[in-house]
Amino acid sequence: MQYRNIVEGRFLSRPNRFIAFVETEEGEQICHVKNTGRCQELLLPGATVYLEKSGNPERKTAWDLVAVRKGERLFNMDSSAPNAVAGEYLRACFPDALVFKPEKVYGNSRMDFYVETAEKKYYIEVKGVTLEEGGRALFPDAPTERGLKHIRELIRAKEEGYGAVLLFVLQMKGCRGFCPNDRTDAAFGRALREARRRGVLVKAVECTVEKDRLYIDAEVPLLF
Repeated sequence: MQYRNIVEGRFLSRPNRFIAFVETEEGEQICHVKNTGRCQELLLPGATVYLEKSGNPERKTAWDLVAVRKGERLFNMDSSAPNAVAGEYLRACFPDALVFKPEKVYGNSRMDFYVETAEKKYYIEVKGVTLEEGGRALFPDAPTERGLKHIRELIRAKEEGYGAVLLFVLQMKGCRGFCPNDRTDAAFGRALREARRRGVLVKAVECTVEKDRLYIDAEVPLLF
């Protein structure tokens, strides 16, 4: 996944989930934050961030905040990026797919991908991960009823004979593995473990993150 027109800035503040103030060489900018999660451990005053210039002159905010540096590590902050890079990754995983369709309704949910091969049909849900603590990647960073619903739908899909996959895309590199954030959302952690027991394929992959590029390059261990 490639970005265009990237500039470096210094994070100042985030008055709400959608807006951030960033200092650049051209002065203070009002930016759209492309991740509505809390991200409190990343968006700290003074942090180095990277902005992409919007190509839409009608927008109220001319810039998108797409990445932030934490120590020596770069984190992608774009909530649309996991699906974009997962699409590239999954097409390589299913080179002989007869159908490859983003966003297909199953039950009461819209799953991120639907894939048909000659042997099987799959529903695949993707979750982006930006939280890291002690070398572990964690999801979610806030309680998620939507995430719980997706897990239940995947369990049901598996019971009905579909392939069911939950893919966690780590928007960072260098974690020793992935596990659910039980402290923040114990119900999600219980549901995720139940899904694995009942045959849902749970995978976690990490990304190489550059200021203007993002791509999946390795699977990481599940630590639960």
